[in-house]
This record gives sequence, structure tokens and C-alpha cells, in this order.
Amino acid sequence: MKIGIYGYGNLGRGVETAVWHNPDMETAAVFTRRDPKDVQTYGAPVYSADQATDFKDKIDVMIICGGSATDLPEMTPMLAKNFNIVDSFDTHAKIPEHFAKTDKAAKDSGHIALICAGWDPGLFSLARLYFSSVMPVCTTYTFWGKGVSQGHSDAIRRIEGVTNARQYTLPVPEALERVRAGENPTFTPREKHRRDCYVSVAEGADKERIKHEIITMPAYFADYDTTVTFVSEDEIIKNHSALPHGGHVLCSCRTGQHNENLQKAEFTLSLESNPEFTASVITAGARAMHKMHARGITGCKTMLDIPPADLSALSDEELRKSLL
Repeated sequence: MKIGIYGYGNLGRGVETAVWHNPDMETAAVFTRRDPKDVQTYGAPVYSADQATDFKDKIDVMIICGGSATDLPEMTPMLAKNFNIVDSFDTHAKIPEHFAKTDKAAKDSGHIALICAGWDPGLFSLARLYFSSVMPVCTTYTFWGKGVSQGHSDAIRRIEGVTNARQYTLPVPEALERVRAGENPTFTPREKHRRDCYVSVAEGADKERIKHEIITMPAYFADYDTTVTFVSEDEIIKNHSALPHGGHVLCSCRTGQHNENLQKAEFTLSLESNPEFTASVITAGARAMHKMHARGITGCKTMLDIPPADLSALSDEELRKSLL
């Protein structure tokens, strides 16, 4: 299976590494908006993003490694016109709009497209589906962090005057423990998480304006208690270069004729490298898209639409023997 990588930042590098770990795949090409001569890969050839359509018959799945704030809403439908594609779009509130645009582009061109293929949305979406299906009378909770949100950090970096940024999402400990105790409380977003932002700015930049733009940004920060700390670029590089993340999906309910038995389920991720793990999810999604397209399936899909076996390189017989 020949994989194309469109965009070569932290996520793109992670995808190239993930492909290397999958013997049924190879990276055919990396496409960049930078000068290709300035991009050093682990071995994959590099081309200008403008050359991508020259490879539409040479790539089985194009993995799009852009930011959700401004890149993917444009890139994903555009590339779905010429390729089977996968992206990791993670702005939950805008998923229906992104799905509709991508679905039309993919169906019109006879391609298949997987969006939101990360760990949330993505693997956490599957956990929420499984938990709520087997425990229908329950409330499902999702907590993120502590960790760096790449999408939120990218959104801050797009603000005029910002030179670098790291945004940490932190669960509110008291809220998490109440859920684990089986209380089934009701929370606002602000009661479940807070967001800490470390931001470096250009000389002379208006810090008050930048702070206001951050804490009022819809779909990112407006609904949360958010702190903004201005630091030097050197401090971000020294103290905030790692990209850890993780989180929990929890569900609890009572079963039995008299609701006498408390049932609890929890799915947890603890990640030292968010982009490398996300890249691994995307890469498995690319395999599924290749399999499904070979069966004649087109249009936009999410992780909820993929038969689990399609994610694996193992045969159905091997899966039944080793995992079932």
C-alpha cells in the first residue's frame, strides 16, 4: 500500500515513522508547502504540495497532516477530489460541516475519505460508542489531559503577533473522582477542564489583545477557565517542547431489577508523544480506507463506520486465532 503524506510537521513525521512500522505499507511521497529542499525526512522523497495531483494514480491513500483550525477544512475536501484520504480533524463542534463537505467531494470523485481519525475524536469515539451501547442507561464522560493539545496550540499560533505557543489541557481532579465514584454528575465544560497557555510573542506585540483573542476564541477556549502566561521563545523550547497527552472515557450505570449493581467502565490513554500516537491511529485508518475502497465503498467515513478488522494488517483467520 502506497501512502502519501501531505504536510510534514510533528504529525507528518509521526506518520512516516508509523508507516515504517507497518510492513504492508510504504511512504511513496511527502508533500510540503515549504521548499522541498528544506525538508529532511527519514528517507521518503519530498515534493511541493503543488505537485500532489501528479501522483493521483501512484498513491493508494493520502494522509493529510494539517491543523484543524484552518488547514483541514480546505485541504481535506480538496484532496478528496483526487485521492482516498485520511485526516485527524478534531474540532468537535464543526465535524458535521467538515463531514458534509468532504462527503460530497469524495462521492463526486469516487473516492473514500476518513476524517477525525485520531484518539479523540477517533479511539475515544469508539469507547463512547461501545460503553453507551452496552450500558444504555448511563452517562458517558470524557476527560482530556494533562497534556499538550496540538490543535489548540496551533490555533494560538495563528493569532497575529504570536511566535510560538503550547496549550495544556488539564482535567479538574474533583470532577474526575466524582465520576469514578459512580455519582453520574452533570458538568459544564468549565467544571471538567481548564486550559493553560504558554505564549511567546513578537517584540512590540499587543499582549492584552492576544490574551483576549485566546480566552474568547469560540470552540477552543471561550467555554473554559483559561490562563495565558507570556514567556520567551527560549523558555517554550526549553520547558515545553515535549508533546505528551492522554485522557479517559468513563461510563457507569446500575443494572438489576432494583438497580442494585454498579457497573463502571474506563478507557485510558497515557501518551508520551501525542503526534506519534495520533499518527499510528491515522495509519491504521489508511489501511481501512484502502480495504473499504477495494470493496467499492466511497464517501466520507469516521472511525464509527469502520469494521474493526479493517484496521488490522492481520487476516480474519489470524484475528480470530490471536485476538478473539
